[in-house]
Amino acid sequence: MRALVTGGAGYVGSVVVEELLSAGADKVIVLDDLSKGHAGAVLRPAELVQGDIADESLVTRLCKEHGLDVCVHMAASSLVGESVQKPAAYYRNNVTKGLALLDALVGAGVSRFVFSSTAATYGEPDRWPITEDFPVQPTNPYGDTKLAFERALGWYAGAYGLRFASLRYFNAAGATERNGEQHDPETHLIPIVLDVAAGRRDAVSVFGDDYPTADGTCVRDYIHVADLARAHVLAIEGMSSRPTRIYNLGCGGDGYSVKQVLEVARRVTGHAIPEIRSPRRPGDPAVLVASSDRIRQELAWAPRRQDLAVIVEDAWKWCSENPRGYQGRAAVR
Repeated sequence: MRALVTGGAGYVGSVVVEELLSAGADKVIVLDDLSKGHAGAVLRPAELVQGDIADESLVTRLCKEHGLDVCVHMAASSLVGESVQKPAAYYRNNVTKGLALLDALVGAGVSRFVFSSTAATYGEPDRWPITEDFPVQPTNPYGDTKLAFERALGWYAGAYGLRFASLRYFNAAGATERNGEQHDPETHLIPIVLDVAAGRRDAVSVFGDDYPTADGTCVRDYIHVADLARAHVLAIEGMSSRPTRIYNLGCGGDGYSVKQVLEVARRVTGHAIPEIRSPRRPGDPAVLVASSDRIRQELAWAPRRQDLAVIVEDAWKWCSENPRGYQGRAAVR
């Protein structure tokens, strides 16, 4: 296996690179513009190339020089609120640039493609867990751009023989020994909670405590980033028998509420973690939990670090050992 990983210097992408190397990939090339990623997150012997996925000549050259035969596409704009404010940027980055990438790959003879998608393609279902046969009704530009690209993959498969797998999931969380979560701005609950525990924030805002859930707060999927990465590698291996497939990646249970995350984080870190009760945010569904039955049955994927305490422990360990994140850190060896 000789892989191109777009966005491989980002949070999930860097762990996918780790997993590819662990799985014995002969070559891993990371293509990242470093607008959000970190050079220090790229594990050697993977090679980091700073560039744009829409640079077709660059992608073509990389594929031919290194004999690449698969692409894992992790590069995308991914903030829901920002996508509502800047839809043009999201369609440009997630669709237009994605199609340029596909054109270069097809032209270079790369026939296997794994797309890191999102369960936001489903919109706001009124029941759960969400399965792959649910209607796709995105309620924001972010989800819509991911769905548009998925549909393009289907047409490319029919016209050019592309084999692809699209993985839909909600919240990646946790960390490996080498790589963890560092965004600017940070919008994800677990790193925000841990920032409070570390003294970098004063309190956590809890947006609504009157939802129709067991404790009144929103319930979400949280999947350990290492389990997500392993699913991407399994998806590559599964293309020999299933050339086109969509898989949900969910926690396989009832999900975790905001209060549960706070309680576990207090226990793991030993800090009080103050919270501020705030009004509901518009468009926040009470529950978003996906089923992963299909990928479990077809690819034998099973999360190994699904327990919420394990997820938080791993994230807290990485935060504690890397208080400045990737700042000043050279490429990991």
